[in-house]
Amino acid sequence: MELPQQFKELGISEPILRALAAKGFVEPSPIQKQTIPLLLTGEKDVIGQAQTGTGKTAAFGIPILESVRPGESRNPRALILTPTRELCIQVADELNSIEGDNGLKIAPFYGGQYIGIQLGLLRSGIDVIVGTPGRVIDLIERGRLVLDEVQFMVLDEADEMLDMGFIEDIEKILSAIPEEKRMLMFSATMPKEIQEIAVKYMRPGYEIVRTAPAVCDTLTKQIYYEIPRESKLDVLTRLIDLEGDMYAMVFCRTREDVDDLAEALIAKGITVDAIHGDIVQTQRTRVISNFKAGKFKILIATDVAARGIDVNNLTHVINYSVPESVEPYIHRVGRTGRAGKTGIAITFVTPGERRRFAMIRKKVAVPIEKGTLPKGADVADAKKARLVETLQTLAESGDCACYYGFAAELMRIAHPAGIIAALLKLHYASTLDPEAYEELVRPEAPKERGSRRDKYDGEQREQGRASDFVRLEFAAGKADGFSVPELLELIHHRAGIRSVELGRIECGSDITIVNTTKTLAEKIMASMEPGDPEVRECAAGPRRDGRGGNRRGNDRRSIDGGFRRERRREAYQERRERAPRHNDDGSAPERRRDDFKGKKSFRRDERSSRRNDDGKKPFWEKFRKRKPSED
Repeated sequence: MELPQQFKELGISEPILRALAAKGFVEPSPIQKQTIPLLLTGEKDVIGQAQTGTGKTAAFGIPILESVRPGESRNPRALILTPTRELCIQVADELNSIEGDNGLKIAPFYGGQYIGIQLGLLRSGIDVIVGTPGRVIDLIERGRLVLDEVQFMVLDEADEMLDMGFIEDIEKILSAIPEEKRMLMFSATMPKEIQEIAVKYMRPGYEIVRTAPAVCDTLTKQIYYEIPRESKLDVLTRLIDLEGDMYAMVFCRTREDVDDLAEALIAKGITVDAIHGDIVQTQRTRVISNFKAGKFKILIATDVAARGIDVNNLTHVINYSVPESVEPYIHRVGRTGRAGKTGIAITFVTPGERRRFAMIRKKVAVPIEKGTLPKGADVADAKKARLVETLQTLAESGDCACYYGFAAELMRIAHPAGIIAALLKLHYASTLDPEAYEELVRPEAPKERGSRRDKYDGEQREQGRASDFVRLEFAAGKADGFSVPELLELIHHRAGIRSVELGRIECGSDITIVNTTKTLAEKIMASMEPGDPEVRECAAGPRRDGRGGNRRGNDRRSIDGGFRRERRREAYQERRERAPRHNDDGSAPERRRDDFKGKKSFRRDERSSRRNDDGKKPFWEKFRKRKPSED
């Protein structure tokens, strides 16, 4: 086996060179070229900045494997901290695969794995620990993990650990490690918090290695689509159908969004799977393994859960939700377009996300093109082309010879074109018919700069002015103990409509507004049952109750003179009856100080008791998810 000569020139020993050759390593990456000699020959602490997928693990791992001698002590000589379980497992596997026959004991330590296994490893002796902050602190507090002999301390994906709030855990771990250790930090971005940690815990004269500015790879074509929230699922489905062989990761903002999107795509017959923080570790490991093996081609994930998932040959990265800042955008996009291959990064931008996405575009050094929404005819044509190619290949292979007789019999039943059309209809339903696809509604372009009032009204009207969309008004709000999750659960229970199919929801004090399509609005209104809140379609116009009122957050305006005015009138009449302004003889009633104590809460309690004086719970109680028992 020929040893990789360029790695040999960096001063790497032969056992590790053989392991690198077995893995197919030929040429070191820029971060490896700069970092490995620096760590092998010098004594300085190092900060390495490079994008995700550029070989940072080997950059700090090879010098550690060269420096640590097996069996010198039962306590670890190197500690590598990672933000997620997946990255912890991946780093440990990578180090075990390149350590050659040195005999080093390397293992991952993370939450979710049976702690007895990890305690056994510590008792038998361990050379290199790769761990998550929570589990490392747990083992330290148990007195089972002793860090007095640590020579190398590594923070991998340091920026992500800071974003996840691990700063206190990191400082607690660093305080338990000898000051003479070598400290290494590797990250895709370089926020000021990392520099503060370097000043506090690294030795003076530390080295900063930068391979490239923190921008997206030019091999990745970046596109964005401006679409209403209601159309995101339809657009994603069309893109998947259009590409055919898409191998992609789809990023959502929350765990609930991940679950909803996965269920919606599965319902459409698309094979996908999902990972997020609420999924148990064994299932997460199984999902990632199946995705890497190509058993399914679309993985839906949150940013945190996706950290550490190193998948080769991804064709697409899709931002189903715009990330909060440029750093996670760079991390997401950096997962495609690797190793000299091209990739595509797609971002869905709703009207409410325009401003945040504009800030990201300014900080990204490569152009992000505005894409044209795929038409139904484009999707149908792409499916037909793939079908023709598949049929030609199968016919030429001869594997379908056993069906020739039956095919000839079918041709005698009716005209060949009619038989084939019937087969297509039976198998593909209406997916090959361009007319079966609804026209996508495009959001209205933002208005030119004008007065603050015009800008506010324009932002408030953005999602309600398209002709195909309506607003539903539910006669229940925050004052009733009603919330958006409960409304979504009610709509799903009654009409079978998921949150990803709905638009913006505004929960005010007395009413709740849902933006959706006319078709879904009719379905929702028809599905409501006695005891559910009143619901009606209201005229599209400026929303005045997005977060409990007008711009200043008060609650003084009503929408279309709807339920709110009626309820306010009823409440006013009841207050007059309970506390009249004049006695029967015309004199003013005596008012005690206690009458005004807790006035606001009294009215709320009064309203709740008035609605539930029959002893029954409010309608949403039967849909609310029960929390598991404490015992």
